[in-house]
Amino acid sequence: MGTTRIEGIIPVMITPYLESGEIDYAGLERLIEWYIAKGSDALFAVCQSSEMQFLSIKERSELGKFVVKQAAGRVPVVVSGHVSDDPYSQLEELTVAVETGAEGVVLVTNHLDPKNRGSDVFLGNLKWLLDRLPKDIPLGLYECPAPYRRMLSDDELRFCLDSGRFVMLKDVSCDLEPVTRRVAMNAGTPFAILNTNAAIAYDAMKTGSRGFNGVFTNFHPDLYKWLYTSGTHNPELANEVATFLVLAALSEAFGYPVLAKMYHQRLGTFASIKSRTITFDVRERFWALDAILDKVVDGTEAMRAKIAALPTSRP
Repeated sequence: MGTTRIEGIIPVMITPYLESGEIDYAGLERLIEWYIAKGSDALFAVCQSSEMQFLSIKERSELGKFVVKQAAGRVPVVVSGHVSDDPYSQLEELTVAVETGAEGVVLVTNHLDPKNRGSDVFLGNLKWLLDRLPKDIPLGLYECPAPYRRMLSDDELRFCLDSGRFVMLKDVSCDLEPVTRRVAMNAGTPFAILNTNAAIAYDAMKTGSRGFNGVFTNFHPDLYKWLYTSGTHNPELANEVATFLVLAALSEAFGYPVLAKMYHQRLGTFASIKSRTITFDVRERFWALDAILDKVVDGTEAMRAKIAALPTSRP
């Protein structure tokens, strides 16, 4: 496994579709270039934001391979596509993920314990998969909230750390105390605790979370990057940026991932806002949605301008 490190600002990739319903690979290419131009340190493909539960295994394979090819080694790519509860189906899905050529494969914790029966089931299923997956592929864990949020216990996390097979946890505790505790557990190892919650993003970074892996990396990954790399050098502005990021992230409730697709349609990244997860009209469901997005955009540009105006702007 070498010294593979998956850390920093890692967008959870959204999937563009054509109006016909097929994946829009031209739009996906533009999206990858946008992520990289905005300072992303890695990419998380075929994840929940990618609508992985609504992609066939063939589409998951093709999507992962495309992202790896387009990234072309400029940033590492991790891939999931782990959506099944049956262990043999899981092995097939994870093998497909390995075959994309990604730098890491991410396992979803709730599928390792689908009925929430506890550590014996979780560790039994995990060990079964570890025995059958290639030993040289770095692995990650994702406490995906769908179909239910299956948090790792400290003992389960310790097992994963001690195995030497894992390099990251997409932490969905949304609570600074467990993030801090987990950071302490993995001190001195390549294993990264990656917080996903904007409300605690800056505080988690200051306690040692190695980056950010939340959904608003689809709007302003560069602001999270600045906060991560330079926030402590500019504490007053860092607090202002962090507060804006928290407030902006509240709009996730208004039709994400379609909201992010609306943003990228404005940028010219996507031609369509079509989604398989959300099939209703978001503008009808969420009144003044475009006005909300206007404010997110205006605030993002205002924060970028303040960062650019610093006497010595750090990356």
